[in-house]
Amino acid sequence: MSEDRQGATRGLKAFLLAAGLGTRLRPITDSRPKCLVEVGGRTMLDIWLDALAAAGVDEVLVNTHHLAPLVAAQVVERRQSAPVVRVSHEPQLLGSAGTLLANRKLVEDEEMFLVVNADNLTDFDLRQLIDGHRAGGAVATWSVFRAPRPSECGVVEVDDDGWVIGFTEKPPAPRGDLANAGMYAFGPQVLEEISTPLPRDIGFDLLGRLVGRARAVDIGDSYFIDIGTPAALESARQHRGRVTA
Repeated sequence: MSEDRQGATRGLKAFLLAAGLGTRLRPITDSRPKCLVEVGGRTMLDIWLDALAAAGVDEVLVNTHHLAPLVAAQVVERRQSAPVVRVSHEPQLLGSAGTLLANRKLVEDEEMFLVVNADNLTDFDLRQLIDGHRAGGAVATWSVFRAPRPSECGVVEVDDDGWVIGFTEKPPAPRGDLANAGMYAFGPQVLEEISTPLPRDIGFDLLGRLVGRARAVDIGDSYFIDIGTPAALESARQHRGRVTA
């Protein structure tokens, strides 16, 4: 099932992954999905949709599962604002990579498309990711950051020319602290690397298959945090002046 805003124009498209259960944020997420948690008076959903619009994205697919009607209602609230939003409900979670595969018709004829996790807060300019992908000659380009606890992240190894030469999701003994920041630019050929049956996850099931063919863009000193826990959410709210706009 999907909902479309009228007047869509062909342009850069994106997936905003927002279907997670938010179990680590309970009890907050007992009554609202994680993408509707507010930072600085704005929902994470709105922060990301505005950031994608600012980067030149015309159409976004938002996947939903937990408390999905609330997300759909928020999309209706911003119906007059860019970008065009399509809501795709998942009665059973497909996994982050599974969402891409299930909705491949949206992007399979595109030069490239973006994928971002709705539960990360950052002031990183997505145009840097887009420009890096277009200039890099890779099938995929993903953002990386220096993680304080890399064992909780997807650890990325990158050579001096920016090519990804290694990737391990949540390794018990990380080889470094350079980690996946959950913002990706993909060519449509990446969809061929997602196997069935679903669910399939981007970190566990896709990124490792792209090693040697993907490039990394370092977000540098941009603010970045996963709001997945109450402590992280409180930290994000204290830094709300640096959120993506």
